[in-house]
Amino acid sequence: MPAIGVDVGGTSVRAGVVDDDGCVVDFARVATPGAEDALEDAITTVVDELRARHTVEAVGLAVAGFVRPDRRAVLFAPHLPWRAAPVADRMSGRLGVPVTLEHDANAAAVGEHRFGAARGAEVALLLALGTGIGAGLLLGGRIFRGAHGVAPELGHLRVVPDGRPCPCGRRGCWERYCSGTALAATAVELLARHGSRSTVLARDATDLAAVTGRRVAHAAREGDPVALEAFADLARWLGEGLALIADVYDPEVIVLAGGVTESAPLFADEAREHYARVLTGAGHRPLARIRTSQLGDATAIVGAATLARERA
Repeated sequence: MPAIGVDVGGTSVRAGVVDDDGCVVDFARVATPGAEDALEDAITTVVDELRARHTVEAVGLAVAGFVRPDRRAVLFAPHLPWRAAPVADRMSGRLGVPVTLEHDANAAAVGEHRFGAARGAEVALLLALGTGIGAGLLLGGRIFRGAHGVAPELGHLRVVPDGRPCPCGRRGCWERYCSGTALAATAVELLARHGSRSTVLARDATDLAAVTGRRVAHAAREGDPVALEAFADLARWLGEGLALIADVYDPEVIVLAGGVTESAPLFADEAREHYARVLTGAGHRPLARIRTSQLGDATAIVGAATLARERA
């Protein structure tokens, strides 16, 4: 029986009907409201739109935030209005079907493990490279949550003491050097120093505040030297972080997901090479397979629906 997965993000609420083979057979989307009641109304709207066309037995919500270990409440979500909110019970009451709640990176990891790039791996890690870095870890096919349900928060590993400020309140977090936001920040720094070398980016973004990760990616594909240097910097930091993660978890496969991976040809090979060079015991131990997502931007939707179906 199909289930519905809902990816509740800071910009949009995206829902899909997912069949038993992990295929999204129908899709609906609305903008994310800022108020709690309005957000739950929006989720109800996309789910009801899909249920008008399909019979489903369960709904899974993938949320970018801390989820209580029993998966019934959102403790904190930086870009959503929920705070210690019993979201699963409230939405189940609204929808009349079982609702399962999950951290979005955990849901994405499950999607890739069941149907994508990590299929069958005993120890699999997913890194979602977007505005920041999300992470999900599967051990023996089961989600590792830590003692309080918030593990693994890899984006906030401190890699540069007194480095770039992070919205979490600290400085030098990994996601400040390896994310879409980081890519733009690096490009701005490079433009300030070497703007005359830029053939595309400086022309298209005369206001440095207009530099975004997408603009940098476009310029890099056009061969812009500054944009290519920004991607080389991201690749180096990604390789450093992958080596650190491999030292701690020793995963069989690491899946790179999220919006930044749309530009994977610009950085993934260099990151793999850097990882292989700096890994502890390099040359004397197996390397994790580093792959890009096979499910694309549907990864969290597929995972959330799969978890909801299994729990139901």
